[in-house]
Amino acid sequence: MNAPWHQKLGWRAEALGWDTYEGIFRSMGIDRAGDAGAAILRRLGPMASVQNVARINMQRAFPEATKPEIDRLLTRMWDSFGRFLGENPNMAVLAPPKTRERVEVRGEELVLKLTREHKPYVLVSGHFSNWEVMGAVIADLGLNCRVTYRHANNPIIDERILSTRAAYGLKIMTAKGGAGAKELLKCLSEGTAVALMNDQKMNDGIAAPFFGYETMTAPGPSKMAMRTGVPLIPIVTRRLEGANFRVTFYDPIEQSTAADKTEAVRDTVTNINRWVEDRIREAPEQWFWVHRRWDKSVYRKDAGSTSSTSAGSM
Repeated sequence: MNAPWHQKLGWRAEALGWDTYEGIFRSMGIDRAGDAGAAILRRLGPMASVQNVARINMQRAFPEATKPEIDRLLTRMWDSFGRFLGENPNMAVLAPPKTRERVEVRGEELVLKLTREHKPYVLVSGHFSNWEVMGAVIADLGLNCRVTYRHANNPIIDERILSTRAAYGLKIMTAKGGAGAKELLKCLSEGTAVALMNDQKMNDGIAAPFFGYETMTAPGPSKMAMRTGVPLIPIVTRRLEGANFRVTFYDPIEQSTAADKTEAVRDTVTNINRWVEDRIREAPEQWFWVHRRWDKSVYRKDAGSTSSTSAGSM
């Protein structure tokens, strides 16, 4: 690693903290670790600055919700995210062949058929519940699929994360960015499926509606599927109870056939956003609300100071 000594020292200090976190929660086992993580974040999460980010996001998504409803949703969100953090060091218990002991899988018939026929597809998802569970299911089903991965800033922690994912069977990763996109297109051309998250803001993406607001969204999954003529298949993880989950593969998302390519991509991205919206409405506490999904001006100091007091819509 070509970096100044003080940066390397900082990396090692951060890695020590990471190892401590993982060691403590791993020693508890996945169930107790999830409960502990939930208890900790229900208490500490509301003190974090991203509490206001989450509140503003919820107010935008559910404009008719009352303040008490938003407050309750925030508490449930921290519970869900805390469970995710507690469970992550224990993901090896979900590795094949034990995956189905805790994970119910639905709608996998199409991806299994495409896999048997050596045909590629694009899997698209979002940050719901414990999204790492999807990787365990991909491994358990034996899908020929590459999953995108954004490298951690700390290379030592990055190695730890990759090792954890390998422990539950996800051994093929590729970085995001221009080089990663070319690699993914190459995979599709060779018959290998690819999987990407598509629910966070991308500053240099395209504007498409999300909960009624124009939102910069990554067009990569749509462009890849349309360029190669493969299905665009959405997948989501739902927490059932404790550290038990359901992973569902949905019918392919409709891809626009508009003559104008820019319009076609935007229409397809809009279809993905609509699918994400529907999954959020089904279980709003399980989405990653603390991400700044809209323009930064939305999150200025007083942007979320008021909320509706009309009848709730959640």
